[in-house]
Amino acid sequence: MSSQQLYAEIMSLPKELQKEVALFVSFLKEKKQKVSQGKGKATRTPGLAKGLVKMSDDFDEPLEDFKEYM
Repeated sequence: MSSQQLYAEIMSLPKELQKEVALFVSFLKEKKQKVSQGKGKATRTPGLAKGLVKMSDDFDEPLEDFKEYM
């Protein structure tokens, strides 16, 4: 799609949707700028999920369903 065709498509939209397109374009530009500056990568915080995952005491025990195969 050429720039002229894209422009014509955008101009055929209602004003509210044209505003949404403008916001989306701004978002894409901002995203590209962050990625080019190396800010697009999420920073990880060690231990952030500590206490959220629980393992049962018998985690390593064989399952009852598989006893006949062992």
